[in-house]
This record gives sequence, C-alpha cells and structure tokens, in this order.
Amino acid sequence: MSTIFEKSHTGVMGVSLPACDVPETAIDALIPDALLRDAPPDLPEVSEPEAIRHFTGLSRLNYGVDTGFYPLGSCTMKYNPKINEDMARLPGFASLHPLQDVSQTRGMMKLMVALDEMLCAVTGMDRFTMQPAAGAHGELTGMMIMKAYHESRGETARTKVLVPDSAHGTNPSSAALCGYDVVTIPSDSRGNMDIEKLKAHTDDHTAGLMLTNPNTLGLFDENICEVADIVHRAGGLLYYDGANLNAIMGISRPADMGFDIMHLNLHKTFSTPHGGGGPGAGPVGVRRDLTSYLPGPLPVKNGETYGWETPEKSIGRIHSFHGNIGVAIRAYAYILSMGAAGLTQASETAVLNANYVMQKLKGIYPPAYDRPCMHECVLSAKRQKEQGASALDIAKGLLDCGFHPPTVYFPLIVKEAMMIEPTETESKETLDRFIEAMRELAEKAETDPEWFHDAPRTTPVGRADEVAAARNPVLRWKG
Repeated sequence: MSTIFEKSHTGVMGVSLPACDVPETAIDALIPDALLRDAPPDLPEVSEPEAIRHFTGLSRLNYGVDTGFYPLGSCTMKYNPKINEDMARLPGFASLHPLQDVSQTRGMMKLMVALDEMLCAVTGMDRFTMQPAAGAHGELTGMMIMKAYHESRGETARTKVLVPDSAHGTNPSSAALCGYDVVTIPSDSRGNMDIEKLKAHTDDHTAGLMLTNPNTLGLFDENICEVADIVHRAGGLLYYDGANLNAIMGISRPADMGFDIMHLNLHKTFSTPHGGGGPGAGPVGVRRDLTSYLPGPLPVKNGETYGWETPEKSIGRIHSFHGNIGVAIRAYAYILSMGAAGLTQASETAVLNANYVMQKLKGIYPPAYDRPCMHECVLSAKRQKEQGASALDIAKGLLDCGFHPPTVYFPLIVKEAMMIEPTETESKETLDRFIEAMRELAEKAETDPEWFHDAPRTTPVGRADEVAAARNPVLRWKG
C-alpha cells in the first residue's frame, strides 16, 4: 500500500482556509523566534477524498476480534456487544465532567455504587475502588494497600512477596515497585504451586502471595485452600490477579478461596474492546478489614443521596478523578444484560472451548500439563522445533492461514509454549477451522520446515527481523 506522501502532488488541497486576519507583526510579537518555523511543515498535498481513503485503507489492515478469531492466551480477547459501546456514549454519561457537583451526577453515582456491589457479588470482596486504569495499575494499588496494612500494624519486617514461576511478569514488577523482595515459588508436577517449597519460603518476613487462579498455565490450583492457609497462618495476605476471571465467573469466587485483595480487568472480562493500548480499567477489591486503606474518594449512598468519602487510612489517589469511567459503564451494561446465569454460562463455555481445542491438538502439540484446563490451554511446539519449525514459526504460519496467532513463549517455564484462549464467543465452526490450520502447519513442519522461514507471505508486512526491530526501531516514515 502506497504511503500518503507518495500520493502527494504539489498544489492539491483538501481544505480551504480563510486568510489569517492577525497582522504578521502581532504574530512576531506573540511568538518567540525560537518557536517559529524556518520552513513550512513537510505535509502531503492531497485532496480530502484521498486522505480519507488512505486512512480508511490503513484501518482495514488492522486485525481485531471484530474481524476474526483472536486466540491470544492470557488476554481474553473476546467479542464485546456493541450495545455496551452505545451505553458508554449516552450523552448523560459522556457529557459529564468529573468536577460537577454530585447533585448533577446522580445517575453516574448510582451506576458506580451499583457496579461496586455487582463486582463484590461476583468476587466475594467487600468493597471496590474504580480508580486503577489497568491491571498492572491495579496490582500496584493492591501492593500499596498490602504494604500500608502491614506498616499500620508495625510489621515492617515483612519485606518479601511470594510469586509463582508461572505468574504474569507484572506481578513481581508490582511487588518490586513497592519495595518488596520477590521470591519465586516453582510449580509442581501438575502445574500447581509447589506446596513444600511454599512452606519453606513462608515465614514472619512474608508480606503476601500474588497468584492468578486459574494460573497462566490455564490450570486451577488444586491446593488453593491449603495455599491460603499457609500464607494466612504466617500473617501474610493473598493478592488475586484477576486477569483470568473469565474462567470462573459464577462458579468460584476469589474471596471464598482465601484471597484478601484483588484486581479485575474490566477491559478483558467485562466488555471493553481490548488491545491497541486502551482503554483499560483495573478496579481493586478488598475484604472488609482492608476497606479503610482503599484509594479515595469512594462513591457512597446515604439514604436517597450520594456523595464521596475518603477512607480513614487511605493510600491516597492513584488516578486523576475517578478512573476510566467509560470502561466502568460498559462493564455495568454487560453485567446487567448477562445476568448471573449469563456470566456463569460465559465461563462454562470458555472452559469448554479451551478443552475442546486442547483435546483436538494434544496428539500433535503436547500440553504443558496433561490435565483438564480452564479458559486457556498451553501447548508446546517442541516436536515441531526439533523438525525445524519453532513456536514462532508456527505463529507466523498462522498469519498466512488467516488467523491471529496465540501467545508464544509464555509462560516462560514451558518450552516452545503456545498459549491459546478461545474465549466463550467463538463458535465450534471457527474453532474447527483453527484446529485444522494448526494440524496443517504441524504436517508442513514435518515435510517442509523451510517453508516457515519466509512466513508470513500474505500480510501487508512480511517477516520482520524482530531483534533488529527491537534494537533499532523505525518510528517514522521518511521519503
């Protein structure tokens, strides 16, 4: 596709602006010489239709869940009903300003209080803050709450946080940002956290444990109650990474497993288009005796009136105003339209789809752990790697088959990992086409592994030198 600069022709104009009515002498007086251009900006000269066609053409090159299957493991890239987009754009919500008096924002206040109650019902927590802007921001908030809790009790010797070796990379990062030492706990032979290693590292220096359940291996930890008991008996807290909640809505609640603090990814689980850098929201929920540490202010209902309150021991604001409210509106509309039964069915179908994919492919790409998975399955391309086609090659080949590839090389503890999350929104027909493509690629790895090294061939951008791209990124076009 040609660039808009290549379509440029001298003298072609897409707009017609009136002559400037400000005298040049006035402009010179107002703008310092250092800020004035020596030459006009190098902009393309094209008509309005050509400009529109160019950028519309670029938009069609984007791949998203609205254009095809997006099995990106650990990210829950599911279809989001468009009615929820419409609700977020209602003038009564979209036109509000966060500095308006609460007497003028009753509808929004009512929604935020109700969403808090809904999220508590889904997770078992007692109170949520909507301020965190994304999952990692929620993790940081949760770690700050954990630190404030221990410090308020005089337990400053609690300096370490336990993290499983299958954790998201943001978990140890969030703990380290709060000044904690991170201790990695290995997985056992079934993909659970190793209980004996957990016991060995849990003591009166333990501030807490960060855990995703189901974990990034796509497995529900079979010993979660014992894990919680070990950490709690040592005086630590349990933090729940809610990235994988799409597997357990209406089936199991983090609070009932023993977790004390958690975040949710509204942009993954509760209907906001995911990817492209945003928007996101990572509300943080806590059990009752931790609510006084939440960021403030929090929306409250007193009788028939609404207002704001800041908890007594609040860690303070962690986001301007009240968070990414548009994402919260979408989540509220999604939960209302789905209902409790609908949320449960979504999780059940997500788990069914992931197990279907795993069972159909396990004879070709062995699973990391051969046991029923949850919302995602982690397969290995180590057999194909030995034949000359790596997990990355399989991913590039999938692009030529018309599919976005799954996550590869994560979790780090699985060789040639391919993490596939089909979500609940994909049909059996779509999954069967994906499975057939994966089978064909495995056969290609046996007969012609060299074919992969030039893939993808059908995409706007071909095979990139990923090392060179990371070390020497080209961030702008030059004619």
